[in-house]
Amino acid sequence: MPEGDTLFRTARALSRALVDQPITGFRSALPRLTSFHHNTPITGRCVTAVESRGKWLLMHFSGGDTLVTHLLMSGSWHIYRPGERWQKPQHHMRIVLETARFHAIAFRVPVAEMHTAATLARHPRIPQASLDLLDPTFDADEAAARIAQCASEEIADVLLHQHVLAGVGNEFKSEICFVCGVHPFARVASLTGADIAHIVAAAHRLLHANVQEDSGDTIVTYRGLHRRTTHASDPKESVWVYGRAGEPCRKCGARIESRKQGPDARVSFWCPQCQLMPGAANPEQALRR
Repeated sequence: MPEGDTLFRTARALSRALVDQPITGFRSALPRLTSFHHNTPITGRCVTAVESRGKWLLMHFSGGDTLVTHLLMSGSWHIYRPGERWQKPQHHMRIVLETARFHAIAFRVPVAEMHTAATLARHPRIPQASLDLLDPTFDADEAAARIAQCASEEIADVLLHQHVLAGVGNEFKSEICFVCGVHPFARVASLTGADIAHIVAAAHRLLHANVQEDSGDTIVTYRGLHRRTTHASDPKESVWVYGRAGEPCRKCGARIESRKQGPDARVSFWCPQCQLMPGAANPEQALRR
C-alpha cells in the first residue's frame, strides 16, 4: 500500500499539472462520481489545491467540493499530455480529469468520494492535516502524547494508526523502529518519553527525506521510485530491515527476523541484536512469554 511519501509526491505532481487550469473533460467508471458530475458538473471548474493527508489524496475544486481518493493496494494516479498513450489498460481507468495541458487518470482506485467541507470534517477516517507528518502544521510534541496514550499497544502497531501519525505504513514502521533501536513488539508503556520523542523525530525525518524537492516544475508520477531510509547509494541497499528476513543486518550482521503483527497481521521486520526488547537479553524469549 502506498505510504505518506508516495501520496505527498502524487499530490505535488497533480497540483503542478492541474491547479488553476479549467477542467475541460470529466468521466468516471464509478457510478457515484458520474451521478455527482451529472447533477453538479465538474467541467468548467478549476482545481484549487491538491493535498495528501496520510494515505488519502484530496483534490479541491472551485465551488467548494473535494474529490477524495484512497489508493489502497492497487490504485495509482497518472499524468499524461493529451494524446499520450496510457501505461495501463483502459479497463483499469476509474477517473479521468482533462485540462488543455494535461490529463490526470486514476487507475484501479477503489475508494473515491466527493465531499463538501462539512462532510470532509466529519469523516471518521480521513485525518486532519495537523496529524500528517509531512504537513507544516504537524506538532511533534502532540504526536508523542498521542503515542503515549496507547500504552498497552505494541509500538509498531501504534505507528500504523493514522489518527496518531498519518502517513506511516508497513515499510516505514519497521524502518523507524530499526533506526531508533526499538523492538517493534515493545509495548508503548515500556518506552521512555525520550524513546517516543526519538521515534516521532525519526518518522518525521524519514518521510521528509523521501519527498525532497525535485527540479523545477517537473510533472511526474514517480513510477518506480525506490524508497530510501539508509544512506547507501546502491538501490539494493536502500532499506535497513524491511523485506529482508534472513539477510544480515547492515549494522551488526545478525539475521533479520520477521513476524506477523497486530489485528491485520502486517509483517514486521527487525534485527534481534540491534533492537532488543526492553528488559530482555533475548527478545524472542520475551515474545514467547
